[in-house]
Amino acid sequence: MRTATLGPEQRAEALERMAERELDVLVVGGGVVGAGIALDATTRGLSTGLVEARDWAAGTSSRSSKLIHGGLRYLEMLDFGLVREALRERGLLLSRIAPHLVRPVPFLYPLRHRGWERFYAGSGVALYDAMSLSSGHGRGLPTHRHLSRTRALRVAPCLRKDALVGALQYYDAQVDDARFVASLVRTAAGYGARVANRARVTAFLREGERVVGVRVSDLESGSGDGEGDFRAYEIRARQVVNATGVWTDDTQAMIAERGQFHVRASKGIHLVVPKDRIHSSTGLILRTETSVLFVIPWGRHWVVGTTDTAWDLDKAHPAASSADIDYLLEHVNSVLATPLTRDDVEGVYAGLRPLLAGESDATSKLSREHTVAHPVPGLVVVAGGKYTTYRVMAKDAVDAAVHGLDQRVAECCTEEVRLAGAEGFAALWNARARIAARAGLHEARVEHLLLRYGSLTQEVLDLIVDDPRLGRPLPAADDYLKAEIVYACSHEGARHLEDVLTRRTRISIETFDRGTRSAQECAELMGGVLGWSDRQVEREVEHYLKRVEAERESQLQPDDQTADAARLGAPDTVPL
Repeated sequence: MRTATLGPEQRAEALERMAERELDVLVVGGGVVGAGIALDATTRGLSTGLVEARDWAAGTSSRSSKLIHGGLRYLEMLDFGLVREALRERGLLLSRIAPHLVRPVPFLYPLRHRGWERFYAGSGVALYDAMSLSSGHGRGLPTHRHLSRTRALRVAPCLRKDALVGALQYYDAQVDDARFVASLVRTAAGYGARVANRARVTAFLREGERVVGVRVSDLESGSGDGEGDFRAYEIRARQVVNATGVWTDDTQAMIAERGQFHVRASKGIHLVVPKDRIHSSTGLILRTETSVLFVIPWGRHWVVGTTDTAWDLDKAHPAASSADIDYLLEHVNSVLATPLTRDDVEGVYAGLRPLLAGESDATSKLSREHTVAHPVPGLVVVAGGKYTTYRVMAKDAVDAAVHGLDQRVAECCTEEVRLAGAEGFAALWNARARIAARAGLHEARVEHLLLRYGSLTQEVLDLIVDDPRLGRPLPAADDYLKAEIVYACSHEGARHLEDVLTRRTRISIETFDRGTRSAQECAELMGGVLGWSDRQVEREVEHYLKRVEAERESQLQPDDQTADAARLGAPDTVPL
């Protein structure tokens, strides 16, 4: 496979090509499911397009708990099929599809009661391990172990002694969710899919009852002052797939179709704190009244989350309120010997889960299963599910589209398709000291690059060869090299400063200043690739600073309504 480059020229060409000739499949929505559908369709030999209104993974798929897991709590709900499916996918991602992006992570579950709880929880975790092994892809992760309180406090000295009588430790996996989606998109493009972000669907094209394509506005083609300023494209396709997650109902409304199911949004927020605030060599999993709470290792940080509450306000920018933050701090502090405070919080992010509506009003009770429907000829809708099982959702959606094509098409092969950067990763990881010496970088820097780009790391290093100044770290976010900012625009489809600071990197949640001190330098680096004028650089920085200001203000508000109003105080798009 030729690894695709998603620079400005490739994006413009993709839009032109999609409008020239009817596609077999057009996917609307550039989250993990939409990107997975594009990869599935194009690797079956179908001519495929993918459009996204904002940036790749701009919605739910960049704001998750960043876990690839079977869903241990679903065992308690007796949802064995979902857990078995997810564990199989977890194994595939770890061992074959994306070993550079998905890696094992240990979790400690503190036991609060003697006797029955160890038996009850231990039985569940043992079943979890057994189901993983029986899936055929469970090897490579250690199995669970039982710990006494003394041993548990050795691996997690952060815990209060009175918060546990013992513990269980088990393994799951984690991923940088936004980077994973970007890799999916690049892989799909490498196999021939045409992909364009910042391309908003404004209408569905109809011939009688049948959907035959979409009308798209190129949001990078005008001033941004009005919808009529943008260049419009008509993209025709034999099958259109709606993979817009929490926007599913809104998208369905464009064709005056209520759809065969309803999607509700559940808000989950996460806090990011520095590594030194929680002294532990393992992640933690805690019970709450309605769900579970994770403390997840994240480089030089911890991610603490999540909440699970209904959300019916702005979908593009779900806001975390002061009450949400207090909820997480209260629950995690219930077991910590040294409590966290607001001052310890570097970053806060909020995301929405697309849940299939059921009879229960509680979002934690709604289904994480996915559904595929063919509401009208020419249109397939997929909704629900969970990040870990994106590939299964994609397969089912393409199977439905193929049924509508009424022709023989190859079976799904994505189980065997490695993502861009996966091929040869293990060998490069073993050679990281030699690569570091050759590149003139510290070995830790090369490890960082390999765990973000895999075998594509050489493309980043080539930028440094051409301009050695790019080998220096960003002064206000020194985990990242300047070359990574340039690479995000030249190879990974980043179009705006927010794309880089919040998704291609995680500077927006990994620094106490939320990326504001890095904004100017990053915008200048991006401008050299994207051809920005000095005025556009200034606009990008202004927009980002207003975004951070609005988010900070929202996090001081007492409830969802006031938090949402504060977050909407920042403009949604950058004027061009």
